[in-house]
Amino acid sequence: MRILVDAMGSDNYPEPDVSGAVLAAREWPNDQVILVGQADAINRELESIDARGVNLKIVDAPEVIEMDDDAAWAAREKRDSSMHIGMGLMRDGEADAFVSAGNTGGVLTVATLYTLKRIRGVKRPALAAILPLPTGQFVTLDIGANADCKPDYLRQFAMMGSVYARAVLGRRQPRVALLSNGEERGKGNQLVKDATKLLESSGLQFIGNVEPKEALAGAADVVVHDGFTGNVFIKTIESAASMLSGLIREEIKAGPLTTIGGLLARPAFGRVAKHVDPFEIGGGPLLGVQGVVIVAHGRSNARAIKNAIGQARRAVEGGVVEAIRIGIGEETN
Repeated sequence: MRILVDAMGSDNYPEPDVSGAVLAAREWPNDQVILVGQADAINRELESIDARGVNLKIVDAPEVIEMDDDAAWAAREKRDSSMHIGMGLMRDGEADAFVSAGNTGGVLTVATLYTLKRIRGVKRPALAAILPLPTGQFVTLDIGANADCKPDYLRQFAMMGSVYARAVLGRRQPRVALLSNGEERGKGNQLVKDATKLLESSGLQFIGNVEPKEALAGAADVVVHDGFTGNVFIKTIESAASMLSGLIREEIKAGPLTTIGGLLARPAFGRVAKHVDPFEIGGGPLLGVQGVVIVAHGRSNARAIKNAIGQARRAVEGGVVEAIRIGIGEETN
């Protein structure tokens, strides 16, 4: 398998991106990891770490789409960026997947308008997140690619999320739900009500509405919403987890007894932290484009990049793009 990694993606590029690529190349030695970015910077980073014997290739891309760049402008003007060149290589059949922790709007724009393009019949690509549960993981989409949606977009998001849940998470019959302000049928805004009617006749295993608490309790394998709602949903989960973690640390240090108790409970805290750590998942897929694209968080460390590459491998192995193509084709025939 040939996995492209945007070496100029993360907030602290190229260190986490290159180090994560090296970790992945060691874990999957039969694959080829291709670093795309400014070759001099990549080589300097490789010289500073032990990268001997790993199956790495470097493709020079002189321009960088920065985090604070306007996505539409950068995608149009920076045609020699790591995103353009990387996804162009995948479009031309020279790689199987592309991983980036860079400007999310840049990834979306370059993929949909300039390189890979949408799968025929896909109305809007969707950015998905894979969230942890006590019993596994679930797919939630869209988390920001489409702030305003039509009911038919949500129906397609549900289908694409179901494909990913089957192919990557191993769910034989993924349960699909709409995120809403109540479980009862008829709850939600007009978008949710109209999408409900489409999903009930979609052939998917649609179970109705879920509130955030049900979603996080594992009631569904695929949770669907518009990009505005999804972005708020994800950021609320992240900020709540960070706040609770900080409160627990402060309370543990508040007195000698709690400090001793904290030391005794440290292994359990460590297991919980690992279970809910988004860096253990690595990144989420951009679904609906003609290629496997995994978008990681800008704050990603090397472990997150390595795990995002793992997500890309599983999506390629599961035939996600072809399965979505078939599903869309069946809808339009």
